[in-house]
Amino acid sequence: MGADAEVRDLRETAHAAQVMELIAAGALDDPDWRAAFAAVPRHVFVPYFWTGRGAGHERLWGEDPDPERRARWLRGVYTDTPLATRLRDGELVSSSSQPSLMARMLEALEVRDGNNVLEIGAGTGYNAALLCHRLGEELVTTVDLDEEITESARAHLAQLGLHPTVVTGDGARGCPSRAPFDRILVTCTLPLIPHAWPAQCRPGARILAPLSTGLIALTVRDADFAEGRFLHTSAYFVPLRGAGAAPHAPSLPQHGLPYELVDNERFQFLLILTEGVLHPREALDLWRREGRPARERFGVTLTSEGQWSWLDDPQGPYVWPLGEVGTTA
Repeated sequence: MGADAEVRDLRETAHAAQVMELIAAGALDDPDWRAAFAAVPRHVFVPYFWTGRGAGHERLWGEDPDPERRARWLRGVYTDTPLATRLRDGELVSSSSQPSLMARMLEALEVRDGNNVLEIGAGTGYNAALLCHRLGEELVTTVDLDEEITESARAHLAQLGLHPTVVTGDGARGCPSRAPFDRILVTCTLPLIPHAWPAQCRPGARILAPLSTGLIALTVRDADFAEGRFLHTSAYFVPLRGAGAAPHAPSLPQHGLPYELVDNERFQFLLILTEGVLHPREALDLWRREGRPARERFGVTLTSEGQWSWLDDPQGPYVWPLGEVGTTA
């Protein structure tokens, strides 16, 4: 067996093993998405990635002349973990998301045959490739602010003969030329839901987006109203850049909080969701009083007048403005 054939076999074996791992973990229940993950190899979209932090960053790539480093690259690509794919001045600006999270998000998007889908955050193009396999490239649009990222994603997709619409632009503005959309999938963390998105959706459309440290699934009624609940899973992504970006990174004040809550994911979710509205001690009192609520008890309502997060009931006693200073309703 030649060296090229041996490398190809190793990649195919690693790819197949990852798909089986995702199925075993319960991340790929839908047979259509199983087929998509089996057909689309991750290594095409991650020809290199960065490991380590700070001055310890190390770049691993598939064409490294050192066979051990190539092997480390391949093992990393087919590990169920996010991979840093683009750094700028030491800061992460793009990554390949954790495959199991991608699978869960794609299943939660609840696409149907014929759905027109907009992805916010092109990244490597891997997500767009999976959508193309499921729906057809003519129904997939992916947007990113950075031209280097969109050019790279377009090239990766072309290697597999896929040519969805790849747009360089501000994802917060959507893509009106390709609207109306049936689904919007967001792969960057948001401070608010841009109003342009529901305005570019058909009634009944679904928007799935990272907010706080969770995933909000909104159903669009019309251009001025969307509402939905968070999924149970946690989600951590690179922040949205452009017009819809947060003015600052979310702070996590810990002063006066019990030590055991410093790293409690559920409580940190509530802290970020109500930042600027509830003081940390107020958030802690609410969290304990309401039985340490999980993410899926929270939701978001978007109207032409503003956006609110809420606990249990959008008309209930616990409603907070998103991105504003206010008090409990």
